[in-house]
Amino acid sequence: MTPEELSVTIAGALGALVRRGAVAYDGELPDRVTVERPKNKEHGDYATNVALQLGKRMGVAPRELAELLATELKAFDGIAGVQVAGPGFINISVEAAAQGEVARVIAAAGPSYGDGDALAGTRINLEFVSANPTGPVTLASARWAAMGDSLARILEAEAATVAREYYFNDSGAQIDRFSASLFAAAKGEPTPEGGYAGAYIAELAAQVVEAHPEVITLGDGEAKELFRATGVEMMFADVKATLHEFGVDFDVYFSERSLHESGAIDAAIERLKAGGLTYEADGALWLRSTDYGDDKDRVIVRSNGVPTYYCADAAYYLDKRGRGFDKVMIVLGADHHGYVGRYRALAGGFGDDPDVTLEIVIGQMVNLLRDGEPVRMSKRSGDVLTLEDLVDAVGVDAARYALVRYSNDSTIDIDLDLWARQSSDNPVYYVQYAHARLASIERNAEQLGFSLDTLAFDPGLLSHEREGDLLRALADFPSVVATSAELREPHRVARYLEATAATFHRFYDDCRVLPLGDEEVTDVHRARLVLVTATRTVLAHGLELLGVSAPERM
Repeated sequence: MTPEELSVTIAGALGALVRRGAVAYDGELPDRVTVERPKNKEHGDYATNVALQLGKRMGVAPRELAELLATELKAFDGIAGVQVAGPGFINISVEAAAQGEVARVIAAAGPSYGDGDALAGTRINLEFVSANPTGPVTLASARWAAMGDSLARILEAEAATVAREYYFNDSGAQIDRFSASLFAAAKGEPTPEGGYAGAYIAELAAQVVEAHPEVITLGDGEAKELFRATGVEMMFADVKATLHEFGVDFDVYFSERSLHESGAIDAAIERLKAGGLTYEADGALWLRSTDYGDDKDRVIVRSNGVPTYYCADAAYYLDKRGRGFDKVMIVLGADHHGYVGRYRALAGGFGDDPDVTLEIVIGQMVNLLRDGEPVRMSKRSGDVLTLEDLVDAVGVDAARYALVRYSNDSTIDIDLDLWARQSSDNPVYYVQYAHARLASIERNAEQLGFSLDTLAFDPGLLSHEREGDLLRALADFPSVVATSAELREPHRVARYLEATAATFHRFYDDCRVLPLGDEEVTDVHRARLVLVTATRTVLAHGLELLGVSAPERM
């Protein structure tokens, strides 16, 4: 019996009480109720507070409703015991055979176990990273690469249709400074004030000259334009390659320049004007963004007639909605916290409910430590640490896992010595080692002449305390995925994997899966092998949701 099945069972018991007239209820009964694991194992396998939630609405004291439900639930197959505690909590114990069925369910479902349908029919545009193509992928952008891609995988596991999108600024002042920096490097001159430095600038300038030798004969204006166009193309190719090696690819790479060239920005301005949402002051065009909760009105066209970045944001939002996305989701760093109000104002100004169509996920910074001291210098980009620096130090799997293991709103200190270590202290190694051990058990079972056979599986034989702990942990996986999707928190999957790996190791220490020597294979061995396969399936799928490999040998 899975938590989901128990939830439906309790809801069914509620319905039975109402139909019999034991309690009165004029509302719509839930088809599921909240079921949780008690913190104290002595309180049973599962608990629900549904009586506290519905007691008064049914005209009875919560504890009285809990007693009625307890009596009803005791008659259901698979439930070993029901106890009422406190003001109306219901603690439930499940029979070993019913609990053991979880292993069969997982083995039968395979890699799809844990997936749900909470977001079926929802089309989400998920924009993340979106760094300007003026340098390598920074450490901050690396966090959003790992987090954004993992979030996309988790949302897809809940049946959402997700488009991963990268919005890049290929015009404007930053690109002009980038071009000027390349031009100066090619001529052997110092970096211009406010320009970009680092070994990658000199390398890129040399590549541009190699590709276009004629650039050295052009006038400054033409040369800078060639450095801009070619440099951006080469730099962005480098960014894409770095992200691809990190396991992150995008469905759409959207150019800001295209908004200007297509007339989308002008169209957005006209739509805002037509809605009476703009006014002129000091020669500029302003949006009445305070009407939609922003802390101040925003300029959308400067006094010199040049649209602001905010105006480009307006056109870009309209473009996404015009492509049919139900929700526009954007992952931003902590330095963009002030953008939340203005983005919401845009959605409201265009007639959308920002609580429905817009979601902005804000995250914090990342620091690298080595020997307990901050790492500050990058080999390639000078004083800006990059994704390549992190991957070179710990590898792709450890880098991805380290970047998604923590809540988005917490600053991360990544200890390079810890994450490069092949020991149980390293969280990703700990989980991957558990998966490799599980795969090894399956291989050894096959060599001993027996393999997974669910037809010979007796779930009632999984009655050991450690087996029960592991079964309950595996049964929690679908709710962990669903909660991670709902709260946009991939770190919940990582922490679940670590806890489940620990539960498996305790099971492995106390419960022998394979026969020894000339010992015959028993039904207990077969049952435990099904449990092993179920555990490996869950760990593999959980790692896949984080974009981390599940090695079969280590």
